[in-house]
Amino acid sequence: MQHLLGRQITCVIIALTIICVAHAQDINMPDHEVKPYYFGITLSGNASRFQLNHHPKFLQSDSIGVVEPFNSGGFGMGLLGTLRIFDHLEARFNPQLIFTNRTLQYQVKYTLPGNESAQTKRVESIYLSFPAQLKFSSDRINNFRIYVLGGLKYEYDLASNSTARRAEDLMKLRKGAFGYESGVGMSFYFPSFIFSPEIKISNSLGNVHSRDANLIYSNVVDRMQARMIVIAIHLEG
Repeated sequence: MQHLLGRQITCVIIALTIICVAHAQDINMPDHEVKPYYFGITLSGNASRFQLNHHPKFLQSDSIGVVEPFNSGGFGMGLLGTLRIFDHLEARFNPQLIFTNRTLQYQVKYTLPGNESAQTKRVESIYLSFPAQLKFSSDRINNFRIYVLGGLKYEYDLASNSTARRAEDLMKLRKGAFGYESGVGMSFYFPSFIFSPEIKISNSLGNVHSRDANLIYSNVVDRMQARMIVIAIHLEG
């Protein structure tokens, strides 16, 4: 899915670049740079995974031999508000609803006849994400400019199961986590809107794992951090 999304976004960017070059003599939205603030919407796709540290219990475990994280895909949508601070420097608030899941594969040492030794656990999350960023933009060249961004975020997981008391196959996540984001993007100016494709990394700072010593899939893992690559499209006015 991520490969297909990346190809589609690349084709759109190339097409927009050709359109902008063809109409470079027409300066779209010439008064946009004097706006004190403006708004938009965001659509995004993501690829995410866990980075984990084993607990000392892992070496003593007679049930689990290997724990491996794998990439999985997701998507998000949200609003965008931008406040101009100085020329080329803006503050941006981008609350989003993000759907994602991460996969962990366990190799079980001893299984019953007919059961697979490889057990895959999908950990689904629905985040309310609140990123606050600083955005530094280049000079505008006709209807195009490039920018870099960085900032912090707080995420609340609506699907968190940290307080659940369910059975052995559970992997628990904490409800809230802080993180950081950084990335690069391009802005294409059209007569009535700005189209901004963007790629960024969006990672957690702390431990998102709520370890439970009584669960066989949880007690062998100590810390987990969420790692995410996001490809986003912003439509701004």
